[in-house]
Amino acid sequence: MLWCIIIVALLIVYMEPLRAKIADFLYKTAGKSVPKLSKTEEEALNAGDTWLEEDIFKGTPDWERLAKVSTALSAEEQAFVDNETQILCSMINEWEISQTRDLPENVWLYLKEHGFFGLVIPKEYGGKGFSARAHSEVVLKIATRSGVAAVTTMVPNSLGPGELINYYGTEEQKNYYLPRLAKGIDIPCFALTEPGAGSDATSIQSDALVVQKEMDGETVLGLNITLDKRWITLAPIATLIGLAVNVRDPDGLLQGNGVEGITCVLVPRDTKNLEIGNRHIPAEQPFMNGTIRGKDIFVPITAVIGGQKRLGGGWQMLVECLSIGRSISLPAMGAGSSAVSYLTAGAFARIRRQFNVEIGQFEGVEEKLAEIAGLSYLTNATRLLTVAAVNEHKKPSVASAITKYFNTELARVVINDAMDLHAGRGVVVGPRNYLTGFYQGIPISITVEGANVMSRNLLIFWPRFYGMPSFYP
Repeated sequence: MLWCIIIVALLIVYMEPLRAKIADFLYKTAGKSVPKLSKTEEEALNAGDTWLEEDIFKGTPDWERLAKVSTALSAEEQAFVDNETQILCSMINEWEISQTRDLPENVWLYLKEHGFFGLVIPKEYGGKGFSARAHSEVVLKIATRSGVAAVTTMVPNSLGPGELINYYGTEEQKNYYLPRLAKGIDIPCFALTEPGAGSDATSIQSDALVVQKEMDGETVLGLNITLDKRWITLAPIATLIGLAVNVRDPDGLLQGNGVEGITCVLVPRDTKNLEIGNRHIPAEQPFMNGTIRGKDIFVPITAVIGGQKRLGGGWQMLVECLSIGRSISLPAMGAGSSAVSYLTAGAFARIRRQFNVEIGQFEGVEEKLAEIAGLSYLTNATRLLTVAAVNEHKKPSVASAITKYFNTELARVVINDAMDLHAGRGVVVGPRNYLTGFYQGIPISITVEGANVMSRNLLIFWPRFYGMPSFYP
């Protein structure tokens, strides 16, 4: 009997046609137990582009293509990292920020005057027009000094009004808003999440009813919005709010120009009935974050990003732009905190002595130091590789999810190792504690732009059961 089992197993292993038929049968059987995709779920899985991860999933990595990947900075970009960004870092004191719960006024002014809020806005609109690598490098360097300052810098350059207008906006929207955003005249935020809609952003309840309203003697087509948003970064100081709302047109006023569904809308802060509410303090990290509410907020149809024709197309826009943010911002934050952990843990292991010996000579400590070094290298290498895809004008949805997931998870391991080595030196909070802020900020990176559990299961592995994207074998 045992020999029969062994022979059957060997036949399955060595006979490729038989193995393929069995695998196909199991795949189809498993597929029947998976719930049917909704339209929005299918849009999320199909959004964005494939890149080198396509070859990896197929099991045939193209090493020549990988060798040609370049992430070099231009001379202008390198100068900005070495000068303006270095000066900004010298102005920041993370302990003072934690006590005052805000960036100093001179830091806010410096960020605006030197174009930190317009890193990715094209030069023709007054922005820096930097590459994804430069954007990532700036965020990383600031993150090594202050998580609060890094978040404040990365949000206007990530998912938000600026990026959405640049990719999808009308010419009028680009010409008016992009110069103001690049110069810091307007501070943007984007309101997506709600009390009942976090990672499942398609379940948003914020409602936008298509209506007609008399304004200055004319009948204007627009949206009557009711919303309740929370956990919105930069909301307390934002002057231009991007909203994700669910558009309904019960009276058929659109007449085929645009459709119902999730839509992205621009709303100035001084719009009637718009309320910027309570401020949040996420994990004791005092970057600006809060709530946005409102009822019977009227905006003309021209406030829709991309104009009326983009009504109902908001989810596709958001998913594609989220892939860019996941490729750059949070991986850079993870690499930044890992770099600080690597530097400080190594130095501390040399100067801290126990039992009359440098603790770096203990085998248990050496194990932690080795893990910190290896994972720090890995997070930075992953960051550099993924931003290369964005530099090639790709929107790598799967690669970005992989990078965001692993860089933030590995950063959690690294900062925990660093805290273990520092022991009491890392636990007691004060102006000389250089690790606590990074430790407190890890849950934020794990959670935002798609909680990691969701990113792993929905964006990285779940498409496999549906045969999407097309590169899955």
